[in-house]
Amino acid sequence: MQSIVVSNEILLERVRISDAATIFHAIDQNRSHLRAWLPFVDFTKEIKDSEAFIQTIVSRREETRNEVYTIWFKGEFSGLLGFHNTDKVNEKTEIGYWLINEMTGKGIIHRSCQMLIGLAFGKMGMNRITIRTAVGNLSSEKIASRLGFIFEGIERSGERHHDLFLDLKVFSLLKVQYEQPEFSIPETL
Repeated sequence: MQSIVVSNEILLERVRISDAATIFHAIDQNRSHLRAWLPFVDFTKEIKDSEAFIQTIVSRREETRNEVYTIWFKGEFSGLLGFHNTDKVNEKTEIGYWLINEMTGKGIIHRSCQMLIGLAFGKMGMNRITIRTAVGNLSSEKIASRLGFIFEGIERSGERHHDLFLDLKVFSLLKVQYEQPEFSIPETL
């Protein structure tokens, strides 16, 4: 999908090379906010670094591409959201996301993830979706829990972050759980 209308305020658009400067400037202006939990921030030093990241996504064949979307809130760039580590054989994927500081606390990620969950279990035919959050990243933990994901455990030293390894909390949502009539993701936070 080229774009997904989440609400009258939120639009997701498939990431393009032409987004590199916008993404880089957002990272550059939000380094301290993003660096706390995202290891790629230190490696993003120039626009060409954002271009290289996007190129790794868009250069893949359609059937093997992980969908990554720019997030626009009221017409302003807000962050990125998408799938990664997609395993079509085992019908599983992971959702990752980040927002610039001024866009946090508005329900943007919650509502955008709702759309991606429906896409993953529907069109993509996934059976399992995972969200991994660094231990201590309470905002991301709350998002996973509010979306109905179940905490599974700790992935010890799961992500290299600067000069150390962080433990990751692993949350998952299964298609069978999502399809239960009593299952619902709350609309409001």
